[in-house]
Amino acid sequence: MEKLLITGPTTLKGEVEISGAKNAAVAILPATLLIDGVCTISNLPNISDVKLSCEILEALGAKITWEDKNTITVDSTNINTTIAPLELTNKFRASYYIIGAMLGRKGAVQVSMPGGCQLGARPIDQHIKGFEALGATVTVEKGLINAKAEKLEGNSIYMDIVSVGATINAMLAAVLAEGTTVIDNAAKEPHIVDVANFLNTMGADIRGAGTDVIKVRGVEKLKGGTSYSVVPDQIEAGTFMLAAVASQGDLLIKNCITKHLESITAKIIEVGGHVEDNGDSIHVWADKRPKHATIKTLPYPGFPTDLQPQMGVVLSLAEGTSIINESIWDSRFQYTEELIKMGAKINAQGTRAFFEGVDHLEGAHVYSTDLRASAALIVAGIVAEGETSVYNLEHIDRGYENIEEKFRKIGANIKRVNE
Repeated sequence: MEKLLITGPTTLKGEVEISGAKNAAVAILPATLLIDGVCTISNLPNISDVKLSCEILEALGAKITWEDKNTITVDSTNINTTIAPLELTNKFRASYYIIGAMLGRKGAVQVSMPGGCQLGARPIDQHIKGFEALGATVTVEKGLINAKAEKLEGNSIYMDIVSVGATINAMLAAVLAEGTTVIDNAAKEPHIVDVANFLNTMGADIRGAGTDVIKVRGVEKLKGGTSYSVVPDQIEAGTFMLAAVASQGDLLIKNCITKHLESITAKIIEVGGHVEDNGDSIHVWADKRPKHATIKTLPYPGFPTDLQPQMGVVLSLAEGTSIINESIWDSRFQYTEELIKMGAKINAQGTRAFFEGVDHLEGAHVYSTDLRASAALIVAGIVAEGETSVYNLEHIDRGYENIEEKFRKIGANIKRVNE
């Protein structure tokens, strides 16, 4: 069994380079199925979710060539099946983007119900609503999703809740549909904009991405022969920003879009940290124990749920009592039980947790429960006194490229070992 062995406490200092966005990459890769030709995608994070996505594309008939560890060429000319490999699609959440893309390209698809981190109920009813509005028939039976359409036609789609996945899936299905589709109450996350930009680069006509109304005018085909670079990962950038505050360190975080980080910046300043915006990099430092705060996770541009556990580490060390209200996932506080092993004083009740700050954490054996919890436990291990072992590394490998190497370069005493 692999684990990360961390010895602390460490004050993190130096520079860190942010990789491409995981959440954008795992949607852009299925979107390549809509192209009857070849495209090149660069700045892909070299993570397990991306590799799984590539395996699914290859199983459907796409040809993938790795140009380097972060760049691939995808040839989707010969898509020869509509049945996605069930043993792969059930491993991660973003596999559901195969549905929208394959409906647009082939008018039919079969995938398994998506897997991924266990963060509570994750229904796909809004996805199905969007597909059906465009003329598809969708059935869910025995863990399988079957969707088919004789012809997709543009329509108005109103999202009953703001859903990133359903917004992207509706865009994918609408790109080659006849007529215009209007997606109302759409999610606004940066990776939605990135998927739209990718599709537009390939010949789609999508307007309004990043606002709550997206209009997709269907086109006859998407052209290949074009290159696209994935947007930097706002969640990875935010993770290192919060690590700087937790460790009372000093980090220059490079290759990021600072506008995407405004909600994190505001909270870092509120707890007593310092932030300097350099446009394509951000300088974060802290010289004292953080102050208490109240956090509520919200869809973008609010504070992201994917940075809630990392913020929980900061608030575990803050002066006074802090509160986190989790409005996105109902099981996001599983990581707090692991922080309690390290000496944190946390009372999690449903979708709310109270953090009574302590002056230090202590090393312990801790177990990752999901991707972002893994990042939080690594940060906790770096600032804790003594030795911390972090287990279940398959979670962290899903979303962070070379995480231990990046932390090691800024001073952390961290290594991956086989136990």
